[in-house]
Amino acid sequence: MKKVKVGLLLRIVIAIIAGIIFGNILPEIIVRIFVTFNGIFSQFLGFIIPLIIVGLVTPAIADIGRGAGKMLAVTALIAYTATVVSGFFSYGVGNTFFPSMITPGASLEEISESHDATPFFTVDIPAPLPVMTSLVTAFTLGLGIAYLNATSLKNVAVDFKNVIILTIQAVILPLLPIYIFGIFLNMTHTGQVYHVLSVFIKIIGVIFLMHILLLIFQYGTAALFVHRNPFKMLGRMLPAYFTALGTQSSAATIPVTLAQTIKNGVSEEIAGFVIPLCATIHLSGSMLKITACALALMIMQGMPYTTGMFAGFIFMLAITMVAAPGVPGGAIMAALGVLQSMLGFGESEQALMIALYIAMDSFGTACNVTGDGAIALIINKLFKKKQQVPIPKVVEPEI
Repeated sequence: MKKVKVGLLLRIVIAIIAGIIFGNILPEIIVRIFVTFNGIFSQFLGFIIPLIIVGLVTPAIADIGRGAGKMLAVTALIAYTATVVSGFFSYGVGNTFFPSMITPGASLEEISESHDATPFFTVDIPAPLPVMTSLVTAFTLGLGIAYLNATSLKNVAVDFKNVIILTIQAVILPLLPIYIFGIFLNMTHTGQVYHVLSVFIKIIGVIFLMHILLLIFQYGTAALFVHRNPFKMLGRMLPAYFTALGTQSSAATIPVTLAQTIKNGVSEEIAGFVIPLCATIHLSGSMLKITACALALMIMQGMPYTTGMFAGFIFMLAITMVAAPGVPGGAIMAALGVLQSMLGFGESEQALMIALYIAMDSFGTACNVTGDGAIALIINKLFKKKQQVPIPKVVEPEI
């Protein structure tokens, strides 16, 4: 019989439902088993986060810096700006509406602990590097490899990246549903789970509306350059949008995104350059989701925050997430270190961020790849004429 493959999203949904169902019926000794597992797994997450940053960000920065030319610089700048604008848009909407939609309650560290359920034992796994140290290390190594064209060091970085990707795929993602099951099991014991779920539903609804508005804004901005109907251009990108919904992969959607971008009037040469590049560096949809989810969880717990705090978070996250494409759950995995160091998120907040992000993963990917077409339109307007300037005829001098 053919083996049925259950996707990560379905496994997490099952884990959440199972945690709610069994939260009130399992005996304490079983609950303590999951409390013990969650303690060990959270320690492992704290250990692996700096390695994820170094392993994924270093070769990503090296790859971007390896290219040359004005078009690369301009494309990277526009993609980074679009991602940052998406973050501030998400923060502005969330800061305006979330306080009236979300009732502050106890912290997740409190509600994730079941009644009198303590772990059988604990394991302390110190992180090899502080998070900010790992970020600076990754940027320094990546830029140095790109500038020196250090092939040997680049190969080491790529091999280390492959080790980290294997760890994510073989260890973290398979165990993640069990971890989330344990968290919802504990929250059900304290009676706080329904408050958390109500926040989940509100966040998902608002984020879906925001990412539609973001795409309209991006194509409206592109229309200012190309002087065409933004809704028609956006409509032509719908095949790429729905392909991304199904595949949940920017890389797998590149052929469709490329074809639809060319149909929008972008030259094949420019589309062939911009679309694959933006699949790596343009992450507006991911930024929108992570910013909104982080803000909502902070409001739900009554955690203090400021616009300046989120501004620094958004600027740093836009760089860190460059490592995301091609890695399952890559954006949120790369974001864990920034969430921890700049917003003060602990293990429970990080776990719920992962659950929220993956629940909306396909919508974020669809927003990312569809927005790539808008950037290609702008680049095409800025550079196509320069490439098509005719070579001047040589005029023989008069004697």
